[in-house]
Amino acid sequence: MGADGGQAIFTAECSHTFHFHCISASVAHGHLVCPLCNAQWRELPSVRPSQPSTMPPTLPRQPLPGMEPMHGVQPAPVPAVQPPLQPAEPEVFDDDDEVELPSGEDDQRQAAASSGTLAIKTHVEFSAVARDSSQDNFAVLVHVKAPGVVDGEAAAAGDRDAPRAPLDLVTVLDVSGSMHRNKLALVKQAMGFVIGSLGPHDRLSVVSFSSGARRVTRLLRMSDTGKSLATEAVEALRAGGTTNIAEGLRTAAKVLAERRHRNAVSSVILLSDGRDNQSMPRLTRGSVPNYEVLVPPSFVPGTGSTGELSAPIHTFGFGNDHDAAAMHVVAEATGGTFSFIENEAVIQDAFAQCIGGLLTVVVQEARVAIACGHPGVRISSVKSGRYESRVDEDGRSASIVVGELYADEERCFLLFLAVPTAEAAGGGESENLLLKARCSYREAAGGTHVDVTAEDTMVARPEHAADAERSAEVERERARVEAIEDMAAATAAAERGAHQEAAEILGNRGQAMARAAERGGGYPNGALRAEVSRMRKRVANKASYERSGRAYVLAGLSSHAQQRATTRLLRPLQVVVQPSAGSVGGGEATNSVADAGDAEAVDMDKDKNLMGYFGVGAPAGEAGTSDAASADVESHEADAAAAYLTPAMRAMLLRSRQAREASAEQQQQPKAAEEAGSSGSKEVAEAEQ
Repeated sequence: MGADGGQAIFTAECSHTFHFHCISASVAHGHLVCPLCNAQWRELPSVRPSQPSTMPPTLPRQPLPGMEPMHGVQPAPVPAVQPPLQPAEPEVFDDDDEVELPSGEDDQRQAAASSGTLAIKTHVEFSAVARDSSQDNFAVLVHVKAPGVVDGEAAAAGDRDAPRAPLDLVTVLDVSGSMHRNKLALVKQAMGFVIGSLGPHDRLSVVSFSSGARRVTRLLRMSDTGKSLATEAVEALRAGGTTNIAEGLRTAAKVLAERRHRNAVSSVILLSDGRDNQSMPRLTRGSVPNYEVLVPPSFVPGTGSTGELSAPIHTFGFGNDHDAAAMHVVAEATGGTFSFIENEAVIQDAFAQCIGGLLTVVVQEARVAIACGHPGVRISSVKSGRYESRVDEDGRSASIVVGELYADEERCFLLFLAVPTAEAAGGGESENLLLKARCSYREAAGGTHVDVTAEDTMVARPEHAADAERSAEVERERARVEAIEDMAAATAAAERGAHQEAAEILGNRGQAMARAAERGGGYPNGALRAEVSRMRKRVANKASYERSGRAYVLAGLSSHAQQRATTRLLRPLQVVVQPSAGSVGGGEATNSVADAGDAEAVDMDKDKNLMGYFGVGAPAGEAGTSDAASADVESHEADAAAAYLTPAMRAMLLRSRQAREASAEQQQQPKAAEEAGSSGSKEVAEAEQ
């Protein structure tokens, strides 16, 4: 037992710590196991046996090998079966808290959680194709947008009254020796924000790893009691040892696989500031690390039990010494995202952005199906990023597996078609039916299966089509896809040490985008051009690439391939934004029912704030610039970093930032008071003299 700020602390045999007065009350009511891990206790607080216990509290001391007992005194005999000092974790992690199933009014509210159905529509590259012309690579954009939620901001803030799908979350935290001091303190602060943001129907399990891994808490429902237990467990974390990412993920897989109950949404957050130096040396294949073996099979989509959705792992590389390649592979293999936390001070905001999405999952198992309309039309290819796509052998149909979508998230997929001449397509129609597209999905909150069909994709077939309108949406997506392909090519070049080639690839892409912008049409956008320029600088030499370039580029690829926001360039905001009356996180939700003028003003304020928040600077070790052109580029890149943010993510980010600012102000107040007191005492002393 120890003391902590005047309060007695009880440290259990399982290493969990509690305030003595809290845990002794629990024991007095007959609870003789750890409330966090369910380990059976032999030493109990406030329960002192009057007679010596028949079971010794510790193992008897024994002489070291090769040493004789002093003074001929023999040690006490050791029992044949001796219980361990620290009880092991349960063999099966089936001690998760029960989930609260919605019923009655709650059931109706869950069914109405989203503000509509998913929307799917298509855009053709040109509004018309001349009758006597054929196209081998005619582009069609398929655009999908998830419905919003009734109150996205409240849902993202864990509001117990906000209807949404509840979450099972496992956080896998690195507590190796390199996480000591400020790093671990920042992670604890971030976890405090996560715990506070979860609602009473959500459940959280904390797993820590260093040389090994342990389940710090079982899947606790985030009631007031559950939050208190989770907070105490996180505060008790201590840094030390080496880094064993594989064991941390295996423990997380065990937590999810062996739970008795399941919430609608499941996910894992993995944070590490180092490299797996326990598993990877044994798991390296030749000279190329095989990072995929870090991922337990149950996390890989399509490998779970029938009907069981795999949980994505969202990975966070903390600082410049983490293994970005490993974290990227883990995220990519499981359908998660990889974020690069270059500025360690914003770890809470990075977690907040991720949680803002996870708390607003509205669509699951989404799948897009495309069928050709006219008999002469064929699908030649699909550009879908990391989303699995398939084109049938005859080219007459295709499918894309989209999976989960957060509220208001959008996905764009580019299809390339072979379109024959009008005569070959069937004669005299003035327009041809190119495609029929539909999307089937399951509502996350209510479980209802929904099918949505887009309007038929048509193209006009006039005699002449020289003045046919070009689709800005298609060209913008084409520019994005081409940029992503060059990002991947540059990364491959940098990995084999060809840094000049990598820089040239991205430089050429930037020039092509600039020429396209000069031709007009509003595409490609400046944000993407600025991002390509920043990547070019970070891959230009070995030192810059290994310091931060690899992590920065891989996080960008993860974001664009998934079309989902990741953390790369978060910076602390300098301007304090006062929350409006009655709001959560400093503003009304963009998809809530409000006056249109007020909503627009709020959105403008948020965008301005997030511009400052997504500020950028030169990579570590590079000199920054301050001219107007550089400021313009940085402003554009702020847009790029926020390109995939949903309204709920924005709300959670602002809420996190305001929480950090409030915490910083509280920490400054005692210091200011102390300085004022010291100054007053000095003035009194001088006056007496």
